[in-house]
Amino acid sequence: MGPEANEHDEDRDDASARTGAVPRGRRRRRIVLSAAVVALASLAVAALLFTGTLWPTRTAALRYPVQGVDVSAYQGTIDWGVLAEEDIDFAWIKATEGSSYRDPRFEDNWADAHDTDLFVGAYHFLSVDSPGTDQAANVIATVSRNRGDLPVVVDVECYAEYCDAPPSAATVREVLDPLLLAIEQHYGRPAVLYATRDWYERYLAGSYPANPIWFRSVATSPRLTDDRDWTFWQWSAREQLDGYDGDEEFIDMNAFRGTREDLESLLLP
Repeated sequence: MGPEANEHDEDRDDASARTGAVPRGRRRRRIVLSAAVVALASLAVAALLFTGTLWPTRTAALRYPVQGVDVSAYQGTIDWGVLAEEDIDFAWIKATEGSSYRDPRFEDNWADAHDTDLFVGAYHFLSVDSPGTDQAANVIATVSRNRGDLPVVVDVECYAEYCDAPPSAATVREVLDPLLLAIEQHYGRPAVLYATRDWYERYLAGSYPANPIWFRSVATSPRLTDDRDWTFWQWSAREQLDGYDGDEEFIDMNAFRGTREDLESLLLP
């Protein structure tokens, strides 16, 4: 194609110069460069998110003055005196899961957290593989009923094979309903329901009006699809605070929708 191709290229360049149009080859190069810049910027943002340096919900979440954490054995040994000084007002501690599992650090965390000025509560991870009454017995045997504690939380989110194959709503309700009833009867307050967006929409939306909602939304401000107000908002899973030494270097942060006085109105009688 040699000389003929070069002549055509020169003609196109001359025409482009006369009309002000960008030659096709240059346009392609600009598109490639723009795509590369976007890709690099995306990688930079992803790195900041991964390290917890940038969190898209932080500005909105910190407008709520009452903040708290939730912890489990993954945070290792917690110095509650140090953690309580990290501009937080409350803490939920993992206690149980299913009908028999107990978090190995719950007893220490429970005792030590109560030596601080934090509002303290416990949470239970819901399993659909055992009866709700058995799970309630596990909670009640593990979590003492203390006046002034936060209500017990039931964590409703996917696990194991149920992340790819969610159970039916009837299956979840068959377990969840008797668990919630037993918790409310024993502790004197309705349980708080924690949920991820997908499991909220599948199993909780439009139901359980007496149970405060603790909603996970770490990319955007929370909005529940049934237009219900959330009470607690888990806005970050990658904060770093002082006071713990576990393999998990990050800690979850949560906002309460209200004042400390409003939070006190939810405490166990």
